[in-house]
Amino acid sequence: MSYDPARHHRRSIRIPWYDYRNHGGYFITICVRNRECIFGTVAGDTVRLTQRGHIVNECWHDIPNHHANASLDEFIIMPNHVHGVLFLIGNRATQTSPLHNATAAVGATPASPSGRPRGATSGSLGAVLGSFKSAVSRRINQLRPGSATKLWQPNYYEHVIRNESSLQDIREYIFTNPLRWPHDAENPDGDATDRFHDRIVEIDRRHAPRASGEQGDAGVAPTQEGSNV
Repeated sequence: MSYDPARHHRRSIRIPWYDYRNHGGYFITICVRNRECIFGTVAGDTVRLTQRGHIVNECWHDIPNHHANASLDEFIIMPNHVHGVLFLIGNRATQTSPLHNATAAVGATPASPSGRPRGATSGSLGAVLGSFKSAVSRRINQLRPGSATKLWQPNYYEHVIRNESSLQDIREYIFTNPLRWPHDAENPDGDATDRFHDRIVEIDRRHAPRASGEQGDAGVAPTQEGSNV
């Protein structure tokens, strides 16, 4: 199965009434434009990072130093994309778990575009990830001027993590990603039998069964760079 841009860039499905600045856990995937493998090579269960890959690693782990409401969890840099779990810590003092809002919100998600205005809101997921992508591009350009122009796809994929069981499965998926590289849909030389979209849908079905007739979130959907989520 070949890479299908139409499928990978389908219209974003969002929760219109959910404030992404509040508590929540998110599974994030960010891809290099045209699937160019510039961040490293895979050898067994290990990714050997290039200099640009090391920059990505440093910038990701630097996120909490620039965004006090962001907390990092499992993370992997693949040759042409990154997977990570990121928590946003909101302002609701009554909440005890960063997954609380995400679990409650996703239970009845209308399958329709959010319609929110363009421009990332300060403190939102879009602002944090936009800052990360810009930092990586800026540092790579400092090494080789112009080499990071249009480095990233102009979006990212996010999935609201429903509960602790789902979180554990997502962590395992991220950690074992190098082993599945020959089958990764993002691998230009792979057989594309392993798609992270499908894995997330599978995880949700296993850990968050829905009542008959109830809608839930659509797995993993791309968010445009100008979005305010």
